[in-house]
Amino acid sequence: MVTFSVAILILILGYILYGTLVTRVFGYDSKRKTPAYAIRDGVDYVPMPGWKIYTIQFLNIAGTGPIFGAIMGAQFGTSAYLWIVLGCIFGGAVHDYFSGMISLRHSGESLPNMVGRYLGVNAQRCIVVLTLVLMLLLGAVFVYTPAEILGDMTPMFTIGGFTLTPKSAMVGWMIIIFFYYFIASFFPIDKIIGKIYPMFAFALFFMAFGIMWYLFMHWPSIPEITDGLQNMKSEPESHPIFPMLFVTIACGAISGFHATQSPLMARCMTNERQGRPIFYGAMITEGIIALVWCAAANAYFNEIEGADISSLSAGYFVNHISRDWLGRVGGILALLGVVFAPITSGDTAFRSMRLVIADHIKLDQKKAINKMKICIPVFILAIVVLNFSMLHPSGFHTLWRYFAWVNQTLASVTLWACTVYLFRQKGYWHLITLIPAMFMTLVVITYILVAPEGFGLINYYNWVLCGAALVTLLISCWFYKSQRAVVSAPDFKKEI
Repeated sequence: MVTFSVAILILILGYILYGTLVTRVFGYDSKRKTPAYAIRDGVDYVPMPGWKIYTIQFLNIAGTGPIFGAIMGAQFGTSAYLWIVLGCIFGGAVHDYFSGMISLRHSGESLPNMVGRYLGVNAQRCIVVLTLVLMLLLGAVFVYTPAEILGDMTPMFTIGGFTLTPKSAMVGWMIIIFFYYFIASFFPIDKIIGKIYPMFAFALFFMAFGIMWYLFMHWPSIPEITDGLQNMKSEPESHPIFPMLFVTIACGAISGFHATQSPLMARCMTNERQGRPIFYGAMITEGIIALVWCAAANAYFNEIEGADISSLSAGYFVNHISRDWLGRVGGILALLGVVFAPITSGDTAFRSMRLVIADHIKLDQKKAINKMKICIPVFILAIVVLNFSMLHPSGFHTLWRYFAWVNQTLASVTLWACTVYLFRQKGYWHLITLIPAMFMTLVVITYILVAPEGFGLINYYNWVLCGAALVTLLISCWFYKSQRAVVSAPDFKKEI
């Protein structure tokens, strides 16, 4: 518990100290007119209070990732704590802040447009596809997981020969969640999302602080940094800490999905000084939630000693930890927090898909018919993907793993785009994003080569790692060569 307590403190200090440095490097201008006022349309560009934007941003990014991912990552031991803390402060929060603020400076443009601006048209085309695939996978995942929990919570009964089972209840909840997603992605952001998110936030914060309170009151025995960085997986040889941990725990450390959500909030901000609490601060908050669930999972692992931990799902731990630690009423509230987390990410995922497609094909979103043209095909595709995950025994797990890899790949591309911006605008300060960009590039290349759902080259791990490091180095060399040519060109001028 000492390591966990220190980790929480470091995250808070990271927001105060490194967060301040990052905002000074960017150089916010509190007098600059924001897109919410400059191109206000009453649908997506809507001025909103800072506290409400922070709440929406936090709920947007805090899906099941910082909960399920942290529980699965807990089996990597104290390495998980280090990754959450260092990844969040120097990677995820930096990634979220710069992607959000750069979008703000460019009229709240979506991530693909920002990538195209700094990495070129070909990169933009690739990132459009990558973003849409990620949103589609995430939308399906974030229908499945809350519906599964709600299905287990629904009382079973029999009427006229029909018996309501957890499976049939789950299908019913899927239909309800899909309907909500459609409504939330279709209507103006301040009419539904802006109204109900504060209520959802209460359940999510109750869940996080309730579990944290239990940990501090009972002070359970969990791995400490002094125990070393041993891999606690049942088969550590096939699940090496690098790169498996860094993809398993994405949300809570660094997640490319966040960069797709930041432009939504950039379109609602009323002052650039709001950037640190909204973007950097929301990520730090998510890191704290990931730490809480990582520690809770470790404590619970010890309570069920002798059980095959690897055979138990993250949902199992969420259900039992919430009910066993917080009682019946508290457990229900905690589980609702876990349910609302993916739902509040899923609705904005579909909203992001609509905006990315609209920006790419230049389709005005003020008219209802134009929104319908995008929303209907998107939801049909999501239903097809969800059907696959339900009909195949391992479909959902395969869906989750691919989602995690695409998510981290998107994060690395976003960091490279932010690095280009900083190199052109701030000189040597580009190292703030260059180092995490190189690290995440190494992670995603290594992962897809050694993971079972990738090429499965785990037996050649050392060779793969050396090859991935070489590719990362070559990408870095290309970056410097291309950007120095841009900056040294006679007609070069700062864009902002």
